[in-house]
Amino acid sequence: LPMTNTHEAPIGVFDSGVGGLSVLGEIRSLLPNESLLYVADCGNVPYGEKTPEFIRQRCAVIADFFQKQGAKALVLACNTATVAGVADLRERYPDWPIVGMEPAVKPAAAATRSGVVGVLATTGTLQSAKFAALLDRFALDVRVITQPCPGLVELIETGDLVSPTISNLLRSYVEPLLAAGCDTIILGCTHYPFLKPLLRQMVPESISLIDTGGAVARQLQRLLTQRELLATGPAQETQFWTSADPEDFRKILPLLWKTSGYVRFFPR
Repeated sequence: LPMTNTHEAPIGVFDSGVGGLSVLGEIRSLLPNESLLYVADCGNVPYGEKTPEFIRQRCAVIADFFQKQGAKALVLACNTATVAGVADLRERYPDWPIVGMEPAVKPAAAATRSGVVGVLATTGTLQSAKFAALLDRFALDVRVITQPCPGLVELIETGDLVSPTISNLLRSYVEPLLAAGCDTIILGCTHYPFLKPLLRQMVPESISLIDTGGAVARQLQRLLTQRELLATGPAQETQFWTSADPEDFRKILPLLWKTSGYVRFFPR
């Protein structure tokens, strides 16, 4: 039932899979009093290969579910879902604080010294008009090299963050960026922060790795503060749903969320 005490109501967060747990972790550390709900649409991962219409439809179904759960805010912890669906959701729920993901073009353009920025992202994000507009706005004097990374999300979904398979695949995507003189690399998908330790082994210390989970948590904090919706705590235990086998998700939680949790099935 939707809660009557709105500032103690939970925050709904979703992604096409486990990647959004990287954002969920940033929200938890910045806003420890907030109760969190997380839907992983693992039955439809990766969104990067789906049509915008399909993604918009999933966004609507999941947003509707969070409304019924009484969520006071919504976070799209997925770059591809944000590109395809956030405008629709804001139109549909004008009074609901909604936060999406944007690849960190602005901070990367500010951070680069070589003037060359690399972007690791899914095909869906890189092909979007929204991403092109971000480049137009923030990357005027900067050369941006975009690198689609098919296959990474699927491996991360299995909990593989270190094997030779993912290592070789990641290296094949990173090497062209290094060869082009990038000194700043944007992790343009919420799954990729989980590969930071692996990436750090591949790139020189001097290269900045930038993701936007922290910025999303701060934006959420701003919106909740403005509306006087910040929770005073204590937070309820985080609840998880997945549209694939809950057992698979349960297995991966200790690795990516650092604690186990109760996982329910979310209809596909």
